[in-house]
Amino acid sequence: MTEAPEIDVVTLGRSSVDLYGQQIGGRLEDMASFAKAVGGSPTNIAVGAARLGLHAGLITRVGDEAFGRFIREQLEREGVDTRSVITDPSRLTALAIVGVRDDHSFPLVFYRENCADMALCAEDIDPSAIARARALVLTGTHLSTPGVEGASRAAMAAARAAGRRIALDIDYRPNLWGLTHLGAGEERYIASARVTERLQDILLLCDLIVGTEEEIRIAGGAEDVREALLAIRARSTAVIVLKQGPMGCTVFDGAIPERLEEGLRGQGFPIEVYNVLGAGDGFMAGFLRGWLRDEPWETCCTWANGCGAIAVSRLLCAPEYATWTELQHFISSGSPYRALRRDPVLNHLHHATTRRPQPPGIMAMAVDHRQQLEAIADKVGADRARISDFKRLAVRAALRVANGAPGFGMLLDGTHGRQALFEAEGSGLWLCRPIEQPGSRPLRFELDRNPAATLLEWPATQTAKCLCFYHLDDPAELKAEQEEALLTYYEACRKTGRECLLEIIVSRHGSLEQDTTAAVLRRLYKIGIRPDWWKLEAQLSDAAWAGIAAVIEANDPLCRGILLLGLEAPLPTLAQAFTTAARNPWVRGFAVGRSIFADIAEEWLAGRVEDNAATDQLARNFAMLVDAWRGVRAREAA
Repeated sequence: MTEAPEIDVVTLGRSSVDLYGQQIGGRLEDMASFAKAVGGSPTNIAVGAARLGLHAGLITRVGDEAFGRFIREQLEREGVDTRSVITDPSRLTALAIVGVRDDHSFPLVFYRENCADMALCAEDIDPSAIARARALVLTGTHLSTPGVEGASRAAMAAARAAGRRIALDIDYRPNLWGLTHLGAGEERYIASARVTERLQDILLLCDLIVGTEEEIRIAGGAEDVREALLAIRARSTAVIVLKQGPMGCTVFDGAIPERLEEGLRGQGFPIEVYNVLGAGDGFMAGFLRGWLRDEPWETCCTWANGCGAIAVSRLLCAPEYATWTELQHFISSGSPYRALRRDPVLNHLHHATTRRPQPPGIMAMAVDHRQQLEAIADKVGADRARISDFKRLAVRAALRVANGAPGFGMLLDGTHGRQALFEAEGSGLWLCRPIEQPGSRPLRFELDRNPAATLLEWPATQTAKCLCFYHLDDPAELKAEQEEALLTYYEACRKTGRECLLEIIVSRHGSLEQDTTAAVLRRLYKIGIRPDWWKLEAQLSDAAWAGIAAVIEANDPLCRGILLLGLEAPLPTLAQAFTTAARNPWVRGFAVGRSIFADIAEEWLAGRVEDNAATDQLARNFAMLVDAWRGVRAREAA
């Protein structure tokens, strides 16, 4: 007896790294920079399906190199089952280079000669891996050569033996069938009796067949779309879905009608087309969500067309596919923007629901101070270059306290902390990095006036941080200038795909009353700033924290939370502040600096303390705060 499936769907076939030219309207020859993303139709579909709440898996091969590891790691972050992703020791991961020339031209070059995913073969197919899923999704490209065709046929046989559904995304790329020269990846349709024969040979085994008009024509072997549909229907009882771009789609679950309009129509969404490449994979993910949940065809079409619309409105494929939260918002509320990539609400929902996984709370040692450590070095007559070594000691202390556990972090700068950042990257610590000019008011950015230029040089794993001394009682001109700078920072983070922490200190240049900080957050949300993290000073009472919580819940319930800052308070005073802050569930940890390092930094820079002793003291101070925070959290939980 066949066991119940563990997952919803497993896709089989292409897996590549896609490099998207970031300059729109030019030739690939003239591209100056590229964005990296996972790609390949089955990989895109698996990611899209996972984002919509399906448990998806992938069967493919990747290279034993950085790009192969990138694909595997990204799939795991997305929740895709990678047990059948094979690492090929002798082949490289496939590449695709993509550009946007205009609304109708999308130059595309495939690098697929002897690549890993095209080496997939029948011996790679584990029938139990197929049986784990309710449905198998194949794509037409993996019928193009004998090896991958063998893998596809073995997978289909296993699916049939286990009583599973089979879906075919025709995914016709003439270039990948050897019908065009290598540089003509953009070509969408060339008639080929060989391709038609291969496709028609498997139609009988399919339960769902999905394709564009060109793809339906190649599968049916006819230039007229209805004649092609009739040819497919003569060989298969499968449900046929005809994708029609902005017009939506049409479903044929029985006889092909005289007029195609008499099929079950799913209306499209009239939005601006930005990049069509990969939109069909997003469409397929949306349709699968409905099909595998046995939803009515109308619902399947709505979800598919919504996913396709969102995908076609953005540059990248899989990384920019809709999540379930995002899709439901779009379908229920629509968008006032024809260019969906301009919709701030939709973009925020997308960002907040696709962030890299992080622990629910962070306990961070903040050693991103520049002016303060420079002042200490000058006071004791030390060379400022030694600050770099002190920050490396701080990293070692933080790692000792963390001891490999999640939820620990550091704030480090690139001015004196560059080497420390190199050592901390990949260690498991959450890393946050400042971008503001220290002490600036009005707010200024370090290194570049445009913070996006700075952020482009940072690893995507590092969270950006900006400190602003802001008060609602500031003069109007100062407040407007600071708000403009904060918006610039926020938009730079979103454009470059970096998470954003906003540190606000109100007490330095004005009074801190019960509702002061809540009013500041309300104002910043109103002008369109939704940071991933807030970093705030200790508040006067539970009521003050409750007011802040109410503002966050009303404006951004997807916010990661608040980290408490120290303001150089003595460690016992901070422990008391933890007691009040920990009663607010939005306070998810702390990021404290001078309270931990100020005294020992002076001793070490003056040469009165050796490295090991300084590291030990930093670790003791940090551990004291960690224990205090954990203690108050435990008491609140009890």
